[in-house]
Amino acid sequence: MTVPAALKIPTRRGSELLMLVFAVLLVVAAEADVEATRDGHISSRLITYAAVPIVVGLVTHLVIRRVAPYADPLLLPIVVLLNGLGLVMIHRLDLGLKQQAAQSGDTFNNPAAPTQVVWTAIGVALFIVLIVLIRDHRVLQRYAYTLALAGLFFLVLPAVLPASMSEVNGARIWIRVAGFSIQPGEFAKILLTIFGAAYLVAKRDVLSLAGKRVGFSIRSRFIGFDLPRGRDFGPLLLAWLLCIAVLVRGRDLGTSLMFFGLFVVLLYVATERAGWVVVGIALFAVGAYLAYQVFGTVQTRVEVWLHPFAPLTSAQLAQGIDPGYQLRQSLFSLGTGGIFGSGLGNGHPELVPLPATDFIVSAFGEEIGLFGLVGILVLYALFVVRGIASALAVRDAFGKLLAMGLSFLVALQLFVVVAGVTRLLPETGLTTPFLSYGGSSLIGSYALLALLLRVSDAARRPATVPPAKAKETVPA
Repeated sequence: MTVPAALKIPTRRGSELLMLVFAVLLVVAAEADVEATRDGHISSRLITYAAVPIVVGLVTHLVIRRVAPYADPLLLPIVVLLNGLGLVMIHRLDLGLKQQAAQSGDTFNNPAAPTQVVWTAIGVALFIVLIVLIRDHRVLQRYAYTLALAGLFFLVLPAVLPASMSEVNGARIWIRVAGFSIQPGEFAKILLTIFGAAYLVAKRDVLSLAGKRVGFSIRSRFIGFDLPRGRDFGPLLLAWLLCIAVLVRGRDLGTSLMFFGLFVVLLYVATERAGWVVVGIALFAVGAYLAYQVFGTVQTRVEVWLHPFAPLTSAQLAQGIDPGYQLRQSLFSLGTGGIFGSGLGNGHPELVPLPATDFIVSAFGEEIGLFGLVGILVLYALFVVRGIASALAVRDAFGKLLAMGLSFLVALQLFVVVAGVTRLLPETGLTTPFLSYGGSSLIGSYALLALLLRVSDAARRPATVPPAKAKETVPA
């Protein structure tokens, strides 16, 4: 079947392949730099760590070329580069921790890099399943309430399990069984984003037009916004309150902040009313004040944020607790890196607590400096911008809200993480998408990528070519 000239929109798959090659070369160069610095030579391990981005990039590229040929060509190379650099840093931290253990006469038996390779494989497998099965993102609208129930189930489950099966560092957000652990909130945020987009598309008109005006008038000019009817806004508000309650119960305030921001942004995009942003900021201020008054965990994090170098109290000395240690080490790590960093493999990022998960940004900041860290942030900015571009270009309202919500999730999570490790905001314990160690975070991020690529495929596909026939009409 021949495609008319007017429909021959470039798929850019060749450009994607070239960028993937460049991403793989950068990852291989970074790993070679680490090995040369740490060991004085490059070993055969380089082949193993080079194979991961090569296989991930090649397999996902071939699948996209087959089932989503018009998908955005920049998203996948960015993810492969971030995932690869994260793996290199996790391996570098393993080497540092191994040396640290040897100096103290201990044995280091828990390298994280091999496990991260397994999580990457599972994430890619889920990515392939989603992008192959979901040929049209609009299908997700039919299952919005089912997906919402599944998302709420994922949120509720850790909070109702015994603390021995769900609590880590004071937060009950995990499910730990037989040495295996997952953080179901990473999947819940994607499921609830789909529900929020579907619900707001169905109720957008009544949310925008029907309701009661709240505000006042000055010289015949109304200042305020239209409050929607309870029967229209009620289900969404109930779902949001339930999310917040469950997350507060589990002490996962970082994820709670993410859900709050997500709902506000989706409401603003759906109704185009700035009043929702004002209401959102006011609710956030009230919620933050109440959380500070009620929860000791929040008070501790705020005190650490305000006074990270304060001397320890006698009670803290007696108990051996130093709540500001993580933040101080993170700030020292970033300060040591300076503008250009100490060089990959040449610093001591392993001295920062949780360097492979919550503080991997600090680890990169020490070894590649502000210059390199800005480069990584630019990659995330490009990812978010391309996601928003797909949201603006796609023709259906559900796709617009879905892509906007998924892009905002990545942007907000990155902002909260970077703000936490640099002391702009209190530290929240979130991971960096695609970069940090952790199965739930990485697998959820690959699921997010699959949905975003599916929406971008619909956005760039010619209007006269249906999804089911796209692969038959586009030349390889």
